[in-house]
Amino acid sequence: MHPLVRTPQRLALYFGAWIVVGLLIALIFVLTWGIDFLRALAATEPLALAYGVVCLSALWVSRTLPLDRTPLLKLLSGWLGAAVQASAVWVAIGTLWSVLLARSDVIHASRAELLVGLSVLFVIGVPLYFASLVIHYLLLTFEASREAERRVLETEVTAREAEVRALRAQLHPHFLFNSLNSINALVGSDPEGARRMCESLGDFLRRTLALGARDGVPLAEELALVDQYFAIERVRFGERLTVERYIETGAERCVVPPLLLQPLVENAIKHGIADRLEGGTIRLAAVVVDGALRLSVENDVDEDARSRPGEGVGLQNVRRRLDALSARETRLDTRREGGCFRVTLTLPARPAQGGRAHA
Repeated sequence: MHPLVRTPQRLALYFGAWIVVGLLIALIFVLTWGIDFLRALAATEPLALAYGVVCLSALWVSRTLPLDRTPLLKLLSGWLGAAVQASAVWVAIGTLWSVLLARSDVIHASRAELLVGLSVLFVIGVPLYFASLVIHYLLLTFEASREAERRVLETEVTAREAEVRALRAQLHPHFLFNSLNSINALVGSDPEGARRMCESLGDFLRRTLALGARDGVPLAEELALVDQYFAIERVRFGERLTVERYIETGAERCVVPPLLLQPLVENAIKHGIADRLEGGTIRLAAVVVDGALRLSVENDVDEDARSRPGEGVGLQNVRRRLDALSARETRLDTRREGGCFRVTLTLPARPAQGGRAHA
């Protein structure tokens, strides 16, 4: 479809310009031959609109003769040939229209006056077609620029989706490495616990595969996955691991990226609870404040232990996933105060539609 007629707004603007052209030609006829203004309008406005249709052919001329790849001589000869042909077509249309108006007694002009008027149309038609060519070249440039922007955006979206998928895939080997180490530690001292942990691990991995295939999940499903992870770790830590939760009513329906909390909880156990002989408590909280969902994972740490430089794999993974999803709408903050380490996630509070997030 021609880009000028693709939308009603462009079409109205284009033919509105040709109505103005018809008005100007009518004024020329009125001032030159003293024709009645309304009769002149009746003669020129339909011709102007007809020539507007003819000048739409400038799109194919501008596509056939691109400015950056066409020799100058070929470009000029092509423009001139197209302009002369279009103007000749306009004169032919004008001849038929003049005969019709004369027979309808709308205009009164001699044959000589009609020939002069048609000659004026031909002379005016050539620069008007050149103006149409300029407009079409600008239009093609604008369309090409928008297409390039669209492709860049598609490339960025594709790259971000690929990065998110890679980061999700990174969770599995990282989690498996830690879990297998835990199972290995239990095999000698607690074979039954190692067996239960293997069974729980299988169920957990099946669930992570199901959730990981979706773009977003309700927080309730993410929390259910975290509870399953806690069940695995309690085989190893027993009463040394305590979990406290505060989930504000309504927060569990908000959509979150899948597998977002589990690496934070894993980080809290590995770098907090596991380092303390007496174990500790992990506190999960979710509240909605000013249209934002705030998730926090807090764990006890050994006050005498030195802070490790940098971040663990889990924190780095979550931070990079948030940046890939939307750096403006998301945030991850970490803070250590005495014997507590807290990670706070800020996400848009978007409720799941129909109680379930879309894939």
